[in-house]
Amino acid sequence: MEDIFQGYKGGALEVLKKYNVRVWGTAKITTTRGDFEGTILPRSENDDDQHIVLKLITGYNIGVDIITITDMKETGYKKANYKIPEKEFPTTEGLPNVKLFGTGGTIASRLDYRTGAVIPAFSPGELYGAVPELADICNLTTEKVFAVFSENMGPKQYLQLAKAIGKEIENGIDGIVIGHGTDTMHHTGAALTFMVQNSPVPIVIVGSQRSSDRPSSDAALNLMHAMFAAGNSDIAEVMVCMFGPTSDEYGLLHKGTRVRKMHSSYRSTFRTIGDTPLAMVNRHKIEPIKKEYKHRRKDRNVTIKPYFSDKVTMLYYYPGMKPDVLDALVDCGYKGIVFIGTGLGHVNKELYPSIARAKKKGVYMFMTLQTLWGYVQMFVYETGREMMARGIVPGGNMLPEVAYIKLGWALGQTDDLEEVHKLMITPINDEITEREPYNGYLLYQGGIPEVEAFIKAVHK
Repeated sequence: MEDIFQGYKGGALEVLKKYNVRVWGTAKITTTRGDFEGTILPRSENDDDQHIVLKLITGYNIGVDIITITDMKETGYKKANYKIPEKEFPTTEGLPNVKLFGTGGTIASRLDYRTGAVIPAFSPGELYGAVPELADICNLTTEKVFAVFSENMGPKQYLQLAKAIGKEIENGIDGIVIGHGTDTMHHTGAALTFMVQNSPVPIVIVGSQRSSDRPSSDAALNLMHAMFAAGNSDIAEVMVCMFGPTSDEYGLLHKGTRVRKMHSSYRSTFRTIGDTPLAMVNRHKIEPIKKEYKHRRKDRNVTIKPYFSDKVTMLYYYPGMKPDVLDALVDCGYKGIVFIGTGLGHVNKELYPSIARAKKKGVYMFMTLQTLWGYVQMFVYETGREMMARGIVPGGNMLPEVAYIKLGWALGQTDDLEEVHKLMITPINDEITEREPYNGYLLYQGGIPEVEAFIKAVHK
């Protein structure tokens, strides 16, 4: 017998039974707070029994407190099918050939109403069913490399992706797109920058902040922007493509070594740090912002360096940190530690003996900044000089996550500390720059008159 009250229990279940309303039924609900109309959705098996979930006509979901309900009436019934069927992607002569690697994440996901979780449920081929406009942009082939949330991405996946990208480039592809969860997208951007060098074609990592079944989803536009960039851009680098402003105006292409996720939910969450983005992109054109970048080439030459040591970690310094934290990492066999220090790159003196001990044990230590913007300057104060004398290497303006990825990549190739040092301080693609441009640091505060005037002038 079909369960017509999927996931409901307790008081909420009694209300549905009282008014004879089913899950997936369209209903009018009268409450003390107003009238609502929409589709009754299943409840998560882990949720409370005091609310009924309603998908409004606008596409948004709300929870209706059962205490406020005075009447309910079912006006129709149609069980929703959130599975989008796969469609064979058409081939159009003259359009660029783009390969999409699917890894999971919100850009290829749907909501599982049984658990209330967003799950990676769309195969890459289903993306065409969801975004048919892609057929006007490129000839698309897809491959589901793995299906994981971005927090489960790691060295194993980086190596697999790098090798797969190398094969596609050798086979003559015009551009590569990687569908990826947003939470650790900047880690993967850094990893692929180091592992896939001298690429003749664009490699574009893309995701979405909001799942495809939400009306405010950025998945479709991000995909279109990424596909257009991969197939048509002259910028042959590892890039992250996401919303520029939080509206639908355009996307930005960020360099894989200078990008970071900066907001938990905004669609414009990705920012280039300490520099400007590479370019603006929409469905029809690309407008470069930076004048210097690596250009697309016709050859198939690419250097794949799939290396990574998992004995690398990051240590975020905080006031009062005890040396046993560092000692424990060394005793556990870690060979590389990226410090995320205060100010110009500092930690307290209490750590000095443990830092010296780590150096004697052959641990490579690298300093980055909690400020994100700016440079490590360990020659300015006595603290910095003392730490360098004990073995910590300043990391310029390398972002902490990028330094962690690069150190893992370097130690995956060699245990020789001099060689590791050379690899770390030699820039591969702007992970360390000579200077930050005047407009590479913009962080304005709302409420200030001149900022408010600027916002009103740009977004009326």
